[in-house]
Amino acid sequence: MSRKLKITWVRSIIASKEKHRRTIRALGLHRLHETVIRDDTPPIRGMIHAVAYMLKVEEVEA
Repeated sequence: MSRKLKITWVRSIIASKEKHRRTIRALGLHRLHETVIRDDTPPIRGMIHAVAYMLKVEEVEA
């Protein structure tokens, strides 16, 4: 079974860097308090690390 990450966007992108805004969009998040499920891969982990102050992340079993 592959591991999954439940990613919730909890903080606004107002006054954040453009690169961080693009990272939020690349994760598939479009609205504040939206949740997406993504595979636990190194590229996804790197994107989460870059904008960790705006996200809540939980590990879930698929």
